[in-house]
Amino acid sequence: MPELDQKVTSVFAGRVVRKDLVRKVKVGANVPVFVLEYLLGKYCATDDQATMEAGLKVVNSTLADNFVRPDEANKAQSFVRENGKHTIIDKVKVRYLSEDDKYWAEFVNFGHKYVHIPELYVQKYDRILMGGIWAQVDLIHRFDEEARGKRSPFWIEDLKPIQLASFDLPEYILSRRKFTSDEWIDLLIRSIGMEPSHFDRRLKLLFLIRLVPLCEQNYNLIELGPRGTGKSYAYQEFTPYAILLTGPTTVANLFYNIGTGKMGLVGLWDAVAFDEVADLQKMPKEVITTLKTYCESGTFARGKDALSGAASIVMFGNTNQPVEIMVRCSHLFAPMPEVIREDMAFFDRIHYYLPGWEVPKMQVDFFTDHYGFVVDYLAEALRELRRQNFVDMVDHYFSFGTHLNARDVKAVRKTVSGLIKLIYPHGEITRDEMAELLELALEGRRRVKEQLKKMGSFEYHQTSFSYIDNETREERYVGVPEEGGRDLISEDPLAPGSTYAASVDDQGKAGLFRLEVGSAPGTGKLKMAGGIDSITKESIQRAFAYLNGHKVNMGIAQAFETTDFHVEAINLLNNHVSCDAGIGLVVAIYSALMRQPVQPGLVVLGDLSIQGNIKAVRSLAEPLQLGMDNGARCALIPIENKRHFLEVPADIVERVDPIFYGEPFVAARKALGLK
Repeated sequence: MPELDQKVTSVFAGRVVRKDLVRKVKVGANVPVFVLEYLLGKYCATDDQATMEAGLKVVNSTLADNFVRPDEANKAQSFVRENGKHTIIDKVKVRYLSEDDKYWAEFVNFGHKYVHIPELYVQKYDRILMGGIWAQVDLIHRFDEEARGKRSPFWIEDLKPIQLASFDLPEYILSRRKFTSDEWIDLLIRSIGMEPSHFDRRLKLLFLIRLVPLCEQNYNLIELGPRGTGKSYAYQEFTPYAILLTGPTTVANLFYNIGTGKMGLVGLWDAVAFDEVADLQKMPKEVITTLKTYCESGTFARGKDALSGAASIVMFGNTNQPVEIMVRCSHLFAPMPEVIREDMAFFDRIHYYLPGWEVPKMQVDFFTDHYGFVVDYLAEALRELRRQNFVDMVDHYFSFGTHLNARDVKAVRKTVSGLIKLIYPHGEITRDEMAELLELALEGRRRVKEQLKKMGSFEYHQTSFSYIDNETREERYVGVPEEGGRDLISEDPLAPGSTYAASVDDQGKAGLFRLEVGSAPGTGKLKMAGGIDSITKESIQRAFAYLNGHKVNMGIAQAFETTDFHVEAINLLNNHVSCDAGIGLVVAIYSALMRQPVQPGLVVLGDLSIQGNIKAVRSLAEPLQLGMDNGARCALIPIENKRHFLEVPADIVERVDPIFYGEPFVAARKALGLK
């Protein structure tokens, strides 16, 4: 037996199981994983192949003879009656009825709500009163002669919990101290069925981040990635305390039902996961609005009451394009349903964006054949750890940089806290280990902020996340592997007739466009490509009318009158911002007619009226920030905006050279680098 397996089976005797056996039996038995693992741990906890094979036969025969399926309820009840006694495996719930002054057991699959249960089991296994437990039960059939209220012929003679009936957190933490960090991480990875030797350190930590919502209250996680990467496995098979929604839901079901006065899913479960975020599109808008409030504070209002819940919110979705295309052409929230795709306030509440495209599709080779925790034991550990609080531990070593606002700090602290609970539940963590977790947490939150900034809001422009060593005062910056579209503006010269233009709408949202003008022999007509919105189209038409009226003064009359112009405005961010493209079109057409490209890395700002009056941009900071982030080296700016230049942050002034203009013709000449 490998060294780690020997150590695991010694320290956690009876609480670990061979994961390959679970997969082998699971294929032919539609039963909860923790039921399988209980039986395998009971009959197959050996290295002897012959004994193990014999144990597997016992497990399979036990499932066949004792596991009750819902459609066989009547048959099972009849079997108990005819034989007088039978052992079954079922989920047992217990409730106290005051009118009978008695505890009654309910068997979920056996289909009977009034089964006599000795009070000693109620006192010994308190979880039986809180949602119930799976158990192996010896049932007997006899006439109920002493019933004061309801009568029932079924009696529990013996009950052995299959799920963990009690959990000792101090013992769990003490046992953790006997493992190194690497050994513990590998044990956790094996516990979810994967073989850690196939993955590097980063990928192991990404797998563990999927579990953070199970041990951290009110944690909001989103994972978008290719199909078949096991995104929702932990919420479907790993724990009995999370629910995986696979279809639309309602406010009453998710939060609170005013009619019945019953709390919804966020008050009943530790985590609520949406398996397909596309289903959000089919839900009432009230669900999204309430969910937005809940994700911020864990509270929500229903009727006259303000209520709260501790459930974490997890969203899984599939990407249909490679990440490189999403980064270049849109943003990383593009796979989200239309109802929230552009809702920046909603996304700002996400604590971590897990890059699902880094997780490989599941292969048979990735599954482990070694020992891991019985999932029910680890699920109990995670649930107990939800009560612990490690959000301030990062302050022992580090402080946060200036670009992190209150929501950013909260998100990073919660991620670090969750990872500490998973990997270092004993609270002993070195400076380097804390730095590793902190950088991973900063990256996941920065990925959210980068997309918000890319969606065009200057409110989210501060994304240079960093942390500061409290001893050395050294500041370290944390980036994201995908660069967020910083190459949208090419450093190389564009073809003649093309230029970049930026604009900002009345909400302070910036847009970035590439204007392309194709020319063909003709009679001076304008032809626009499809897909251009009405505001951008009007701006292009005004600019073209101005050019037509001033072509003689600009020295382009002959070329203009013998050419037809095909114009396309490409929205590089797909963020639904219209482009004030007047000056940009003047520059592009002049470049096409002169057969000379504009200056490399140039972005054009400003619009014009039909008479040629320059329209200044509403604000400089937003479009210049957007241009800088995407590779702009210089910007053509209306002279009327010169007074706004003092409001532009120093880092933008340092990296983007301003070129001021006062007339359209001057703008065109300067854009081409002509005097």
